Amino acid sequence: MGKEKPCERQRQSERVCILRVSGEDTESLQAHTTKRARKGRADNRLHSRVTHRGKRHRETGEGERRRRTRRRGGQKTDNQLSSGFAPLHSAVMILWVLLLLPWISGHGTVAMFSQQPQDLVVVAGQPVTLPCSIPGYHGVVLWIKNGLALGVGRDLSGYPRYTVIGDHGSGEHHLRIQRVELTDDAVFECQAVQAAMRSRPARLTVLVPPEDPVISGGPVVSLRAGDPLNLTCHADNAKPAASIIWIRNGEVLNGAMYSKTLLRDGKRESTVSTLYLSPSNIETGQQIICKASNKAVPNGKETSVTIDIQHLPLVNLSVEPQPVLEGNLVKFHCSAKANPPVTHYRWAKGGSIIKEVSGDTYEVIVDHSFFTEPVSCEVTNPLGSTNISRNVDVYFGPRMAAEPQSLQVDLGSDAVFNCAWTGNPSLTIVWMKRGSGVVLSNENLLTLKSVRQEDAGKYVCRAVVPRVGAGEKEVSLTVNGPPTISSTQTQQALHGEKGQIKCFIRSTPPPDRIAWSWKETVLESGTSGRYTVETVNTEEGVISTLTMSNIVPADFQTIYNCTAWNSFGSDTEIIRLKEQGGSQGSTGSTFLLFKSRGCGFLESDHVAFYSLPTCKQGTHGDDYASQMHTHSCVRQWK
Repeated sequence: MGKEKPCERQRQSERVCILRVSGEDTESLQAHTTKRARKGRADNRLHSRVTHRGKRHRETGEGERRRRTRRRGGQKTDNQLSSGFAPLHSAVMILWVLLLLPWISGHGTVAMFSQQPQDLVVVAGQPVTLPCSIPGYHGVVLWIKNGLALGVGRDLSGYPRYTVIGDHGSGEHHLRIQRVELTDDAVFECQAVQAAMRSRPARLTVLVPPEDPVISGGPVVSLRAGDPLNLTCHADNAKPAASIIWIRNGEVLNGAMYSKTLLRDGKRESTVSTLYLSPSNIETGQQIICKASNKAVPNGKETSVTIDIQHLPLVNLSVEPQPVLEGNLVKFHCSAKANPPVTHYRWAKGGSIIKEVSGDTYEVIVDHSFFTEPVSCEVTNPLGSTNISRNVDVYFGPRMAAEPQSLQVDLGSDAVFNCAWTGNPSLTIVWMKRGSGVVLSNENLLTLKSVRQEDAGKYVCRAVVPRVGAGEKEVSLTVNGPPTISSTQTQQALHGEKGQIKCFIRSTPPPDRIAWSWKETVLESGTSGRYTVETVNTEEGVISTLTMSNIVPADFQTIYNCTAWNSFGSDTEIIRLKEQGGSQGSTGSTFLLFKSRGCGFLESDHVAFYSLPTCKQGTHGDDYASQMHTHSCVRQWK
């Protein structure tokens, strides 16, 4: 316990000292008290076995001496007693500790229970009293619920529905529970702290009547003539589980299926009963009763349904006009015959509810989706619903159903494009290569066998709906193969100036390596002496440039090789450097003929390409515009 704390209040008649203690002190008190309780119970059992015979008298005397010894020892440690034998069920920091209370009555007799709680069964909502009387005992009594103390003495402030009643001076400590609830279904025990006594455990069983039974579909169940009847009744939240019977015209109906489910609290159960009746055993207007009962409500609770044999709505859906061009108005009319009368119309398109329409007519401006997504009308009466749907014959232009994807294939492999369109009426599909004008296929699929480098390019899938419209989609074909180098074999430079030679590489996949070689030198990148190699990536390909500082005559006699490699192979171009005449030494740029692929225009270290079938090499100066016009060069910066 640690250092004792001074009493805050003391009652002389019972020698009670009330202290404020910490949680650590509480645990120490509780452990000590539990030990004392166990020893006291053992002594009581020994005492009950002693007889009035000689040997038994001696054992009794020894027992009395041991008890006197324990009483003297107990007086030394009474300040360590807790207020119960079980953990206190309290979140407050103030614990009532009772010390120095004797467990022997004033006449020297051992305190005994004259009343102990007994097992009880009670219906939820009713009051109940658990008796506990210990005449001559003036110590504190604890009530224990499922091993947890409810409070110290008669203080049960944590349980508003619980009250300790009776004459305390006469040893009466009865536990009164107002409005019993399912949480009170537990084992209760009365304990005398200082006497180290505990009553017999008493089981309080709380019965819970079922909720009012419910028949699915009630109170009126409609069905088609000739159909069997299945009725389901459930009675929930009962303890014990409710029993269910079915009654018709005062007679119990047999053959119902019965099941029950234990709820999460582990005490209440829900019951479900299903009754099957064949068509020949039912008539319209019959009343069938579901009755549920258990020990809490022996007379039972009941509900009933009335059987009404009817027919579902008979529905017809009309669409006007048909066919119709996309963007025009269409009227849907839903006519129905039903008994009982129609109660509700529900419209949907393609399975999606149309909330703004609730009557028997639906008007809308149609588009292409009405051709593939039917409009439905669902008519409901008390028996059920009937649903009918119609598509609209809408004329519309091509709509992409399966979009083609650009491809990258290896040289010599097949390339297959898939392009699907929808349209009404029937459409025509045409596959062409951009710029060729040749029809390659009229099917959804376009297959190119053993593709070559020249097959690479743009392809167009075009769809046409006669008198309605057309649409197209473009895709690309990239052919994986060895690099292809495009460059003029002779390029120009000025003696004594910085000169450059360039090679242009088209390669799919991109080149793994590009190298320049001349004489005994090979240079892929960086600088070696007067020579520097630089590589620039463009959308059209890769430009590799060999730059020479301070051109010398020997440079015009040298053969330069530009070589590129990728995983499919390699290509090499031989380039010579020609001395540029002084009369041509303008600051303009130079046209280069790139192997029938157009002409290149060197300007500020960039290359511009022109789609030019007859582009000639020449210098670019004041006559640039006239040369471009003469040779029909169309400038395309890449």
